[in-house]
Amino acid sequence: MTLNEQQMKPSPSPGTHQPEDALSQAALGNTLRPFGLLAELTYRCPLRCPYCSNPTQILSDQRQPELTTSEWQRVIGEAATLGVLHLLFSGGEPLLRRDLPVLVDSARSIGLYTNLITSALGLTRRRLQELREAGLDSVQISFQADEAALADGIAGCPGAHEHKLEAARLVNACGLPLTINVVLHRGNIERLPALITLAERLGAQRLELASTQYLGWAFCNKVALLPTKAQVQQAETIVRAAQERLRGRMEVIYVWPDYYAERPKPCLYGWGRRYLTITPEGEVLPCQTARVIPNLHFDNVRQHSLAWIWQRSAAFERFRGSHWMPEPCRSCPLREQDFGGCRCQAFLLTGDAANTDPACSLSPHRARLLAILSEVEQQSGSSPSFHRPFAPDGRPLIPILFRTNPKSCPGE
Repeated sequence: MTLNEQQMKPSPSPGTHQPEDALSQAALGNTLRPFGLLAELTYRCPLRCPYCSNPTQILSDQRQPELTTSEWQRVIGEAATLGVLHLLFSGGEPLLRRDLPVLVDSARSIGLYTNLITSALGLTRRRLQELREAGLDSVQISFQADEAALADGIAGCPGAHEHKLEAARLVNACGLPLTINVVLHRGNIERLPALITLAERLGAQRLELASTQYLGWAFCNKVALLPTKAQVQQAETIVRAAQERLRGRMEVIYVWPDYYAERPKPCLYGWGRRYLTITPEGEVLPCQTARVIPNLHFDNVRQHSLAWIWQRSAAFERFRGSHWMPEPCRSCPLREQDFGGCRCQAFLLTGDAANTDPACSLSPHRARLLAILSEVEQQSGSSPSFHRPFAPDGRPLIPILFRTNPKSCPGE
C-alpha cells in the first residue's frame, strides 16, 4: 500500500490507537490546538444564494439526521476541552434550530465566545432577547446588496432585505456588537460605495467585504459571478479610502479574490491547524467545503470523540504540515506560511487536492485558472449585460444556478 492510499483510507477504530478516554490534557497540549469551531447546525436556509458554500448535494437521499440538542452540547464541551475559544453558530440558517438558545447557553457557560452568523430571517425581537439572555456575544448578518430588489434577487428570496434591515436595528438596540458581511461578486461589486454607506447607517462595528470563494455553489457559477480585474482593482481603491475614513469608527475588512492573487492565502491558517467545522450530521471537517474532495473519509462525532478526530483521523492528517507537498511547494520558503493554498480549490481546478493551488503564480496548473479569467475578460468585451448579471429588479440576466434547499429536518 502506498503512502497516499494509507492516508486516504477511512480512519481505523480508535481502539487501535491511544484510547479516547486516555487522551490527557498534557497530550492535548502537545498537539496543534484548534481555536475556532464552525458549528453548522443545519443546511436548511430561507435564502438561495448562488455563491453558497454549503454542499451542492444537500438534497441527497443519503443525508443523515441532524445532531440532536444533547449531541451538540456534548460536542461543544469536548471542543472547549480541546482548546476551542470561539464558537460560530452557522448553517444554512442557524435560527431554524429551535434549540439555538440552549446551545448558546451551553457554550457560554463554559467560557466560549459565541457568534451568530445569520441571514437574519427569523431574528425577531423576542428571539434576539432569548439569545442575548443565553449569553450570545455578537451577531453577523449577511447582506446581498444595498437595494431591496437587487438584494432579494441575488438571495432568491423576496422580502429578505427588509427583514435584514429590521434585524440589524434590533441587534443595535439590544447592545450586541454587529458585523455586516457582504459576499462580493460581479452582481454587487459596483454597489460597493453604497454598501459601505449602508453598514455605516446600520451602526455596524465591523464590515466584512469578502470576495466570493469559488467553491460549493459559487464554483458552478464562477464565470457568471467573477468580476473583471478592473472591477476588483476599483473595489480595492474604494475599500482603502473607506478604511482610512472610518478608522476608529468601523473596522472594514476586504478579502481579495483568490483568482486574482499571485500567491495563495493560507486557507484557515493551514489544513487542520487552527479551525474545524462540524456539519449538521456530525462529520468533522478541516474546512467547511472539504467534502468536495473525494476519497477522504471524514469521521463523525457520533462514533468518535472530537479530540480523537482532531488528533488521529486520517482526513485531518492528510494535508497537515508540509510533508505531503509536491514541488514547487515542497522547496518554497513560504510553505509554512501559505501551506500550499486551498486544498478544495486545488481539487476543483486540477482534479487533485494535493496539487499546488493554481492561485499561486508558481503552480504548474496556473494556466487552468488563467483560462477562466480569460473567458471572463472576453465576455466582458462582448456582452453589454456582462457587468451586471442581475437587472435592477433582481432578475438574473444570464444563466445562474441558485442554491436548492432541503425541505425537512430529520432528527431535530
